[in-house]
Amino acid sequence: MSAALLRRGLELLEPPGRAKAPPGLQRGRAGPRAAGAARRRKRAPEPGRNKATVKGRVVKSAIEEYHKKKPVNHLRENLQYMLKGRLVADKAVTEQVLAQNRGRKAKDQPPEKTEKKKPEGTVFTEEDFRKFEREYFGIP
Repeated sequence: MSAALLRRGLELLEPPGRAKAPPGLQRGRAGPRAAGAARRRKRAPEPGRNKATVKGRVVKSAIEEYHKKKPVNHLRENLQYMLKGRLVADKAVTEQVLAQNRGRKAKDQPPEKTEKKKPEGTVFTEEDFRKFEREYFGIP
């Protein structure tokens, strides 16, 4: 830590009514050089005032800033906007747009739809099965 930072920290911790330093502890420098150095030396900032701020600036509340930047759900307004226009695009056009925006790799392609085969009805009746059982297994 530098000496200046240490000094500033001690100044912040010292009670407000106390002077900067007792007169007996101050070191006096003699000579023309000492006077010039004292003029050039910066005055220590007072703890109550911050010179880095802009004049007239209002300190903002952190809670107000949080509420300003809090995410807002726009779902309801977006749904109303989307449902307001009843123009529906042609299915071929939408498929073409989706195909253009899809990747060309096999992993990006949708799985091909296979038509489900309907179960075919049997040509044999229950009577035919009983007749087959009798003939094959010899059951009366």
